[in-house]
Amino acid sequence: MAPAMRLVLALTVAACCAAAGAAAGGGRGRVDLWPMPASVSRGARTLYVAKDLRLSTAGSAYADGKAILADAFSRMLAVVQMDHAINGSYAGLPVLAGVKVAVHSADDELKFGVDESYKLTVPASGTPIYAQIEAQTVFGALHALETFSQLCYFDFILGVTGLHSAPWTIVDAPRFPYRGLLIDTGRHYLPVPVIKGVIDSMTYSKLNVLHWHMVDEQSFPLEIPSYPKLSNGAYSYSEKYTMNDALDIVQYAEKRGVNVLAEIDVPGHSRSWGIGYPALSPSATCQQPLDVSNDFTFKVIDGILSDFSKVFKFKFVHLGGDEVNTSCWTTTPHIKTWLVQHGMNESDAYRYFVLRAQQIAIKHGYDIINWEETFNNFGGKLDRKTVVHNWLGGGVAQKVVSAGLRCIVSNQDKWYLDHLDALWQGFYMNEPWTNIYSPEQRKLILGGEVCMWGEHIDASDIQQTIWPRAAAAAERLWTPLEKLAKDPTSVTARLAHFRCLLNERGVAAAPLAGYGRTTPSEPDSCIRQ
Repeated sequence: MAPAMRLVLALTVAACCAAAGAAAGGGRGRVDLWPMPASVSRGARTLYVAKDLRLSTAGSAYADGKAILADAFSRMLAVVQMDHAINGSYAGLPVLAGVKVAVHSADDELKFGVDESYKLTVPASGTPIYAQIEAQTVFGALHALETFSQLCYFDFILGVTGLHSAPWTIVDAPRFPYRGLLIDTGRHYLPVPVIKGVIDSMTYSKLNVLHWHMVDEQSFPLEIPSYPKLSNGAYSYSEKYTMNDALDIVQYAEKRGVNVLAEIDVPGHSRSWGIGYPALSPSATCQQPLDVSNDFTFKVIDGILSDFSKVFKFKFVHLGGDEVNTSCWTTTPHIKTWLVQHGMNESDAYRYFVLRAQQIAIKHGYDIINWEETFNNFGGKLDRKTVVHNWLGGGVAQKVVSAGLRCIVSNQDKWYLDHLDALWQGFYMNEPWTNIYSPEQRKLILGGEVCMWGEHIDASDIQQTIWPRAAAAAERLWTPLEKLAKDPTSVTARLAHFRCLLNERGVAAAPLAGYGRTTPSEPDSCIRQ
């Protein structure tokens, strides 16, 4: 980035932040919550959070047998206290003694479309004073705890945790049920702790789907019990995931309200498959896409999805289908013969492959997500369970819902995190409902996803490439349309505050002022960068 442009962006951030003030909770000015809730009201009294803040679930229908709520409460306390020594005196201070949580449903299965709404109230007085959380499901309660954590700050003078602007009443629910982040372990291996760290960071901005693009032409790092030689395509012996690793990641995510969407991209992006099973490739010299003429190809896909069905319980599986160069099919003699025998050209074969793979996934209980090329080439033939994943550009979502299919928006010009020149302002303003006005068609837009493709990131820089730009999209996907800013500069200070909050929580979120994954331009406060 040119120094002059970088200076302009830095000055913009500094001016916005200075104008709004730096106090946590915003005093009587800015409400420092991200994403912005649907409804917020507040007062002017400061409370102080008890060091031994208590969780009460009296009267709740949810028994918390999996400790989802109890563990979330412990995590919330940890991020609120930020490893500070809480050693000040509470004498004479108005103390918030605990949080009462009432969950109305006993069900804690993380299904797609689960009710994530909540109501959070923090009274200004009482004997004792308790915050109140009411939610239909435990997953709504998790979001309420995250919002509560953002109301708190550490008071360095008193040596205790404070909470500004009581009484608070916050009523909230997500705008879209699908709010995703893609990670790519086919281009660079990401250790399990790194993936878990990404999941933790997602919960801070209420993203709820981790799209795990597991394998690609460069690497096949996942061990598949049904076909164990597939992981011969991993970069190295140590850069692999067992199916138990995958289960651990899924369970870790589910306890935090995050679904894991597994993707195998077929028939393209598949060179690594043939390292363990050469018969999957058209030939030794023309190695992708997968061999459409070989029934073994589909047996392997069936085995993978059978193994997936025991671990990945999300409603959807992603079958890719993008960027398929079919030239190997027309230049490999045995496939060319098969095409002639079946009266197909390469476009017909592409359609045949995708539709056959879809039926295998449906057999295993999944709805299917495919990249948009499948819709662009043969949308009328796709199974009605298909969700079309838009990535190439604008206008596609409108066509998809007009055809009666569901859609997820990830247009690359705005929501691809590997595009470092895509600024956070563009992430914030990217609207999934563009040119879609019918309520029925708007319901077919499930939501959106920011994509962290892995060609140029690994464990060393993934978090600063994701954040804070992904948070800008997260507010777009969570907050009601009418409450979103029309001009992104009006949320600069609040997003800068959230970026600093991420840093305080150990997430290496990059400065706002600059391209993605930028570094601080000079010594200064976090909130002015």
